[in-house]
Amino acid sequence: MNPESIDVTRLRWFVAVAEELHFARAAKSLHISRQKLSHTVIDLEQELGEKLFVPGAQPTQLTEEGQQLLRDARDIIARAAEPEPVAAEDVALRVGFVPGVTVSKWTRIWGERFPDTALEVVPIPMAEQLAALRDGRVDACFVRLPIDRAGLSAIPLYRELPVVVVPKDHTLSLFEQVGMGDLEGERIQDSSDIDAIAGTIELVAAGVGVAIVPHSIARLYARRDLVYRTMMGVPATEIALAWPVAHTTELIEEFVGVVRGRSERSSRAQVQRKKTEPKKTTAKRSTRSVVKNAGAKKKPAKRRGR
Repeated sequence: MNPESIDVTRLRWFVAVAEELHFARAAKSLHISRQKLSHTVIDLEQELGEKLFVPGAQPTQLTEEGQQLLRDARDIIARAAEPEPVAAEDVALRVGFVPGVTVSKWTRIWGERFPDTALEVVPIPMAEQLAALRDGRVDACFVRLPIDRAGLSAIPLYRELPVVVVPKDHTLSLFEQVGMGDLEGERIQDSSDIDAIAGTIELVAAGVGVAIVPHSIARLYARRDLVYRTMMGVPATEIALAWPVAHTTELIEEFVGVVRGRSERSSRAQVQRKKTEPKKTTAKRSTRSVVKNAGAKKKPAKRRGR
């Protein structure tokens, strides 16, 4: 298999392990679970048909094939980071979104309001939401808070209630709302890694515990053999729109207006047009007033009774 055909995200994860030579530290630096990182490496080895790390070696060691992939991966990642020249007419606003966020409403409004400016929406793994903003992969991104806001503007948009996902025949499926006390004795799966939630949901479907996830994630992975019920006493998660402060452009501000529900009449473009338009309305009103007043003067006085 040609390394060029491997997606850059998986190559980045491999490089992190290869440089750290420690799966736990690499997973922490990537903000993903160690299990997910291990599975990624195993999948790469199966696809390439060769071992990348020496089996059972302590500390972790690269094989010759692993060292070669590390060199190739660094080159591929470096090339991917190089900005490509873009023609002025092809300039678009790139907006990322993490799992669970539905952007169709905003893209539709943008298309109606700015038909000549292409809007590109990019799915971003939650573990990479900050990196995507920092390295310029997207101009703005719908993120899950908390996030390191240094150098970023972030507008909180809405909160998501947490739900518990259980098998359809589970006792909790009879409840409308569930509290933490109701989960006593249940095995609660670790669902902190939103990007690996598919595996967590699969475990729940197999009868191995329950999972507490944001409502949109439960809806995204809905299946007939599972149900989800609102969790009480568990903090809600918050979705925000974030972008680098240094790269705040008119297009970004227009998109923020769309997301915040600003009407087309009150858009920045409309405001600019109003500033440059002559105040004809005021003049017309003044003319009407003069005519009205003039007419009032010509009106004959009422006759007094004899």
